[in-house]
Amino acid sequence: MAWYVVRRLLQMIPVFLGATLLIYALVFLIPGDPIQALAGDKPMTPAVEAQLRARYHLDQPFIMQYLLYLKGIVTFDFGTAFSGRPVREELARAFPITIKLAAMAVCIEAVFGVIFGLVAGLRKGKLFDSTMLVISLVVIAVPIFVVGFLAQFLLGVKWGIAPVTVTGKASFTELLVPAFVLGSLSFAYVLRLTRNSVAENMSADFVRTATAKGLSRQRVVTVHILRNSMIPVLTFLGAELGSLMGGAIVTEGIFNIPGVGGTLFQAITRGEPPTVVSFVTVLIIIFLISNLVVDLLYAALDPRIRYA
Repeated sequence: MAWYVVRRLLQMIPVFLGATLLIYALVFLIPGDPIQALAGDKPMTPAVEAQLRARYHLDQPFIMQYLLYLKGIVTFDFGTAFSGRPVREELARAFPITIKLAAMAVCIEAVFGVIFGLVAGLRKGKLFDSTMLVISLVVIAVPIFVVGFLAQFLLGVKWGIAPVTVTGKASFTELLVPAFVLGSLSFAYVLRLTRNSVAENMSADFVRTATAKGLSRQRVVTVHILRNSMIPVLTFLGAELGSLMGGAIVTEGIFNIPGVGGTLFQAITRGEPPTVVSFVTVLIIIFLISNLVVDLLYAALDPRIRYA
């Protein structure tokens, strides 16, 4: 197990370097001059412009900028935003909120998606199964911003049972409705994945063997059917955590959440390469770690998998 973890960590290094290099190159190729955008309509002297370019390493070639950025990552120095604040402070402010929001969304979609998917798979072809398929299809078809504005209007404005916007504290109660909105689309996918996997495993040989041995219905469902059906669902959820954190821009914008999405969107519009690349780099790290955890959990779900 230890050697497998070390090997996976070593495999992550080229993935991390390739992803960060690609992101840095895309930000580098964004049209426009970030220094001129920082000045706006105000005139800037050549001396001040040269000082700012040297401060943000914009006077260096692309490859030198990227190497200096990698050096900053190793020393936990993510540079300075154009606002003058260290990017590390922006990371410390925004990421805990988005991590909490994404974790709540993953828990909601995992619990409800697996439960409803399990029941639908066990009742394949019946009324409950057909109803869940229709509901999941409707959820997939409706854009997330429509779900967000509808939940905000009904629960916050009309009925007054939930906060309309999220304050800087971002408490559990305030993030509950945004988490449901953020996880609604993935809930439909988890439901369908679980339902299809359960329905397929219902006719598998190991299920018929367990039933022939006289095992109880509950044990066959929980130990044999559900356990084997969770492997594709777990794969989806492992990649979903990173996707939710990067795709929370719409939800955070609707509910005024001061998280990664809003900060990243503002940094892109202002043309701030240090902030954009730093935030995306942390998202890449979270995505890689979550996938490593998922790989390690496979052995717990499938006894045929052993990491030697």
